[in-house]
Formats: sequence, C-alpha cells, structure tokens
Amino acid sequence: MALLIDRHGRVEYVIAGDQSQIVIPSLNRARAGSGRLRGLRLIHTHLKNDELSKEDLTDLAMLRLDAVVAIVAGPDGLPSVSYSAHLNPLAVEKEPWKILEPKRYPDFGSGFMELIGSLESGFARKDTRKEEKGTLRATMAHISNLPRSEATRRLDELSELARTEGIIAVDRAMFRGDPNPQSLLGSGRVKDLVVRSLAVGADMILFDQELTPAQAKWVGAITDMPILDRTQLILRIFGRRAHSADGKLRVELARLKYALPRLGLKDDALSRIRGGIGLKGPGETSMEISRRRIKDKIIGIQEKLARLGHGREQRRSKRKKSGAPQIAVIGYTNAGKSTLLNALTGSDALVEDKLFATLDPMSRRIRRPRKLEVILSDTVGFISDLPDDLLAAFRSTLEELRDADMLIHLVDVCDPTFENAMKAVQELLERIGLDKIPRKIVLNKIDMATPDIVENLAARYGAIPIS
Repeated sequence: MALLIDRHGRVEYVIAGDQSQIVIPSLNRARAGSGRLRGLRLIHTHLKNDELSKEDLTDLAMLRLDAVVAIVAGPDGLPSVSYSAHLNPLAVEKEPWKILEPKRYPDFGSGFMELIGSLESGFARKDTRKEEKGTLRATMAHISNLPRSEATRRLDELSELARTEGIIAVDRAMFRGDPNPQSLLGSGRVKDLVVRSLAVGADMILFDQELTPAQAKWVGAITDMPILDRTQLILRIFGRRAHSADGKLRVELARLKYALPRLGLKDDALSRIRGGIGLKGPGETSMEISRRRIKDKIIGIQEKLARLGHGREQRRSKRKKSGAPQIAVIGYTNAGKSTLLNALTGSDALVEDKLFATLDPMSRRIRRPRKLEVILSDTVGFISDLPDDLLAAFRSTLEELRDADMLIHLVDVCDPTFENAMKAVQELLERIGLDKIPRKIVLNKIDMATPDIVENLAARYGAIPIS
C-alpha cells in the first residue's frame, strides 16, 4: 500500500499494489518545475525488503518527490522501522539523493517543512547559476555496436553540435547493442540514464541517433525530462543560422517533414473531438486537423522553393556565360572553408569555431593578373549520417556545386578523425551525384600538426598543405 501526501498533510492518492510493487499514477498536473519539488511525499509499505529499493530511489529522482519513505513490517506484521530519502541539491556523486538514518515507526523525525524549504532553495540557487551562464546542460547518449573509438568520435561530434547551439555536454553515456526499433532501450536503462542526468545537473538528454516516432513515444512515457535527437539538434542549428529566404524555407520544410509523423507525442489534449453544425459524425480530431495543416504548409513551401530555384538557375546561367572558371570549396563542417574564402577573395564571410557557421551559399570573384577571373563558392559543411530530409535543406547550397569546374576538398588535418570526415564527404557527394567533378584535396591547419605527418599525408593524397 502507498500514500501520496501533500505538504498540508492531505492524502492525494491511495495506491494498492501486489506483493512486489506499486504503480504510481501520472502526476503531470502536480506542482513541479525548475528549482521546485513535486510537493508530494510517498509513504509506502515494504513486506520483504528492509531498505529503500532502487525503484524507490529512481521514482524519487524522476518524479522529483519531496521524499520517499518505506515502512517495514516486523515479524508480527506490524510496522517496525521506516527508511527514507530525499533529493540532494549538493550531490556530486552519481546518485542525486541522500538516504537518511532509519527510524523506529512511528517516529519520522521533525522539521520536515524546514528541510523541504532548504532543499528547494538549494535547487533554486543551482538553477540561477545555470541561468547566469546562459546555457543549457545535457547528457550525451550513444547506442550502437560500433567500435569504442568510433562511438567516442560520434559523441565528440554531438558535443560540438551541442556547443554550437549553446548547450554544454556535462556527461556521456554509451550503450552497447543495436537500438530497439520500438523501445530504443529497456525501461531500466532509460531510468538509469535519467537518474544519472539528474545527478550531474543536466537539463536534457541528447541522443546521437535519430529517434523514430515509436522510440520517442517510449522514452517520453518514462520521463518528463526534455529529449532531443541528432536530427532535431541540427534542425535547431539550421534554423538559427539560415538567413536567406531560400535557406529559411528549406529548414522549415525539413522541420515540418520531421514533425509530421511525430505529431501528438505526449499530448493528452488530442483526443478532443471537433465537429460542426449539420455535420454527421464527430468531425475531425484535433490531430487530424494539425496533420492536414502541416501537409498544406509543406505544399506551400515546396511551391515557393520551386520559384526561388528558377531564379537561382538564371543567376547560375549568367555566371556560366561569363566564361569564368567556377571553383567550389567543400569539406566537413568547421574545416575552415569560410576562412579560406576570405583569404582568397578579401571577403568578410562569417567565421566561427562552430559547426555549420555557414549555411547560405556565397560566391565571390578572384581577379588575378592578365585579367584572369575565377568564381569561388563557399558551401555548407558536410556531416556524417545526414538524413534525407536534412539533405534537402542543403539542396540550395549543393546546387552551386553542379556547375563547378573543380572542387577544393578542404580537410582539417589536425582532427584525429579526419579520414572519417573525408569518407563522409565522399559518401555525400556520391548520394547527390557530384562525385565525378574533378577534385583537389587541401590539407588545412598544418600549423597545428607535425610537419613529417603533413608531408606524408600530402604525398599520399596528392594534396596541397596550407594554414
């Protein structure tokens, strides 16, 4: 048996379970939020165990309960000892709770409200410090059978993506095995991940995979903690970085296509029925209306993009008629492409040590002696495992490559995983049918690499080393 009791001593819930467990109902409407506890304490019986179980402590952390108390039955069947715990804002270990000394029933101790007040003050101070830094904190999670070195590289890249969006990676979790198509991970492993995230003060969990609608629904049913996958994170970066009309529309199109199959996740209000006077039947559900509106928006954006694409085609045709050779700079994100464009053309393209600093295409002329002119184009950085909908967001930039006479493939030679980056660029070029254009590899940032290694790499790839 269990009781959920509020801070005025009122019993909000009475829960009956079996000999092994109780099931706590949904507490979505109960008081909770940043810097606050739920306002409910759980008091329940233990028939066999004489201490708080892992499930007790997990529920305490995930539901942000004021406290959890287990009352143990003695040999005579009457209450004998109580075990209790509360969350700890000063926790620095992997567990975000503090387990108190056991007490003889019915002595639960004194000063409960004072304790809760001090705990919430501690959580509020912790949140204020995070707000002053102006950043969110996240746990990075990766699930695969990849070698550990490759999984680490993927998490490094996810951390860089998060940094670009102003999110600090405070913890990493790697799980061996293929993600389950329906549940991603077992409920126990998801709960452990959530508790671990709470312990390090994370605000959200970032998954390195793109979650399917079924997986997102499964994880969302277990935790109220915000979750993002790799695709959502890149979409957020794109949405912030795109400035041209075409770029903004492409990002919005990718966002809508991503959202459409996930419509209604964790939304209890979508069962409401809407009908009209004189209509037979219940009418359309709110979800169906939202789905139809998204589809209409997608069609409208595609029509606008078709008109903008016609204008780009005319501009490219004019450049081609000028007879000037066209060269495009490609490479993995943050390899230094915009810096190279600025150095060669005297431009002032945005340069930042962040992923996807450039989203909108930029072309500039290089004028050399004897009236030689070359048109140089900067492109968006490539990235591995780009989903098809996100690849469409690149389309306007990648169209600039089709008329290129040559590609400069810029490689960050000081990146220990640069060969993986080169492979990702090659695979993406093959996906869009541009792998036949002549290409010259340029090794960048050689000032940060060992000269002998640079010399060997330049010979191996027939590359030009620069800084």
